[in-house]
Parts: sequence; C-alpha cells; structure tokens
Amino acid sequence: MKIDRLIGILTILLQIDKITISQLAIRFEVSSRTIQRDIDTLCKAGIPIISTQGYQGGLTIADGYKIDKTILTEKELQVILTGIKSIDSVSKTQYRQTFIDKFTHGKDSLLVDQDRILIDLASWNQDRLKEKIEEIKHAIQEKEKIAFLYYSDKGETKREIEPYLIVFKWSSWYVYGYCLMSNGFRLFKLNRLSKLHNMKILFVPRQITDENLKFEHFFLKEEIQLSALFDESVKYRLIEAYGPMCYSISKTGKLFFERGFTNPNYLVQWILSFGDKVKVINPPWLISHIKEHAKNILKQYEE
Repeated sequence: MKIDRLIGILTILLQIDKITISQLAIRFEVSSRTIQRDIDTLCKAGIPIISTQGYQGGLTIADGYKIDKTILTEKELQVILTGIKSIDSVSKTQYRQTFIDKFTHGKDSLLVDQDRILIDLASWNQDRLKEKIEEIKHAIQEKEKIAFLYYSDKGETKREIEPYLIVFKWSSWYVYGYCLMSNGFRLFKLNRLSKLHNMKILFVPRQITDENLKFEHFFLKEEIQLSALFDESVKYRLIEAYGPMCYSISKTGKLFFERGFTNPNYLVQWILSFGDKVKVINPPWLISHIKEHAKNILKQYEE
C-alpha cells in the first residue's frame, strides 16, 4: 500500500543521513519513478526533503526537522511512546528519546511526563536476549540464514533457518522462520537456543500466507480434559492463569477446576508445580504419571 511505503520512506530518511532513489526502489521493490512520485507527495505534505546530484548525492531531510505532532492526537502519541518503550526493554538501541526528539519542540514536555503504563518485555537473561534479538533482526533485514543449537523435550538439535519474524507471544520471545531440517515454517523460543550465529548465506524469501501466521497450530493438539481439586492457598495462581470464574467450591472446601489442555508436557509440569496442593481426578494417565514421578523423587532421597 502507498501509505505504508510513504511511512517507510519517511522512517528511513529520519534514521540515516542519505539514501538514493534507486536504493529506495530496491528496498520497496518498486520502480524509481514510483519512488520519485512518493517523494513529491511527501514534499507536498510539508516534509523538507533535499535532493543532491552527483557523486555521493541522494535524498536527505533538512537538519533540525521535527515531525508535526498535530498529525496525531495526544492519546495516540502516548500509545506509540508506550510501545516504543516496551521495545527499548529488549533492544540495544534506545528509540524512546529519538521519538521524543522528533515530536517535541523546545521545552515542550507533552510526551515526557505523562507515562502511565510500563511494559517490560525483557526476560531474566536480558543482556543475552538483546544480543539474540539484534542478531536475528539484522539477519532478517539482510535476508541471511542463521544457525543455532536448540533445546527441547526431544533433546538438542542443530538448526539452520531462514528467519522472517521476531515474535512475542504467550509471554515469550520466538524467532519464526523456515527450518531447513524439517522443511517447514517453525517457531523457536529464544531462551531455548544457544550458539546463535549468522551464516552469511543469502536466501530468497518464501511467500508467507495468513495461514502460516496462525501460530496457534504449533501448539494445538488433541484436547486433554483435566479435572482436579486445588487447595485454597493456590487460588491466586488459578485466577492469575485462568480468571476468577475458572473454579467452583467443592463440598470439602477445595477448589474444583476443570479445563481443556492441548499440550501434555505443559500440563504435567503445571500440575507438578503445585506440589501437594492439588489432587488430580482425571485423566487417569496423568494420575499414574504423577504417582510415578513422586516415587522417583522419593528414591532420590532414599539412596
């Protein structure tokens, strides 16, 4: 869409000193004539784009230019700022101050003193997470393959992928790409991969459909119906995960919880995290698994 391209061109011009029309045409996969028309449109909108000819010539924005914040409402600017601050929490480059500088003039502090929401997307291993995100982001921009060692319940595997997206979903960071080992699009959790490196091998981007971006299918399996009784002391955990209406009070005063799960490994780990504060009623295989797990723990201390 033209509006997306105009915003993209403006963003690039604000971030770098100079760029040519031909470079923008390659970047946005359109003709040089189309880019020239886009530049004319931006100039008509009051954006001071300067064009220089000859060696080391190109397009640039006049020094000291500030984006007129009247094009957005105060509430819209605050929402954008909140989003940028959340990205700053996992980025080596801090974009918040740059954004404020572009939208403020003189002593105007409209954007600075009205923050009411703080979103921190970083994990406990924040520094390493930032490094991974920066390296993957660079590989995506340059269309270069990456390789890493990946840890899962099936063991450790060496993976080579064509990276396309960095995804934050289900409270975790993932890289989404085409895995050359499994020959398909996959999600890889960043905290589970190590020895990440850029292979410096270019790839031709594959088409990504809307169906490809329905990440839920990576997790959805046959639903498992759980029935369990929880102790009152862990009520806060049930409410945190599934809301205040997720349980009922049994005749014994326990919290009766019934819900479907699609990931058996997650279900087992989740139930075990409650220790002796939960009693599983169904399914039978989960009861057997917990009994066996408890026996193995006991053996550890009997030896």
